[in-house]
Amino acid sequence: MLHTTQLYQHVPETRWPIVYSPRYNITFMGLEKLHPFDAGKWGKVINFLKEEKLLSDSMLVEAREASEEDLLVVHTRRYLNELKGNGHERDFMDDKRVYIMDVYNRHIYPGDRFAKQAIRRKVELEWGTEDDEYLDKVERNIKKSLQEHLPDVVVYNAGTDILEGDRLGGLSISPAGIVKRDELVFRMVRGRRVPILMVTSGGYQKRTARIIADSILNLFGLGLIGPESPSVSAQNSDTLLLPPAVP
Repeated sequence: MLHTTQLYQHVPETRWPIVYSPRYNITFMGLEKLHPFDAGKWGKVINFLKEEKLLSDSMLVEAREASEEDLLVVHTRRYLNELKGNGHERDFMDDKRVYIMDVYNRHIYPGDRFAKQAIRRKVELEWGTEDDEYLDKVERNIKKSLQEHLPDVVVYNAGTDILEGDRLGGLSISPAGIVKRDELVFRMVRGRRVPILMVTSGGYQKRTARIIADSILNLFGLGLIGPESPSVSAQNSDTLLLPPAVP
């Protein structure tokens, strides 16, 4: 039985499972152009995909902002208040149904030692880690994670702050390495017929948008994403979200 909320909406079969809103792009009287981060990268990703003839506006699902009343349909007020510490790690600290695998530069993340306890599989990297080591660790640890805990759904936080030159991430992953990482994750998860939700997350260099678009094009070309065919059930659908994710 549906709850009273403005968030339920019918999505026509002609639309792709790509959720986007122009409001994701941050503008402030042109001052955003002076900032070192690309605050409009999500709009650029969509424009790149349009230029490649992969998407049109009619194929997108436009996101709707959830009000507090909408969120209270499925969450308690206490839970919503707790969303204000270290996002998902604190939120699911004692929830054994949730398995968190995290790959990160161990010198900068996570600063919250208590929240770190919630990470079931910690993949810690050194400053300047490059493609081969990174991709090997991602592949081996995803395989082990799926053996330990076969999920009902995977939420894939596909950050690009691992890109070489990112002053926050401190790693040295190439654009091709990021595209390959996304391919690895989708191949392994879809190979087990588990639905996957990908959020594009952090990473704000000026070239990030092009890399994300190239990765989506690669996933489409390999048949790992796309509109649902009659033979694919809703349980096995995959969705891409193009907003920032909650850290």
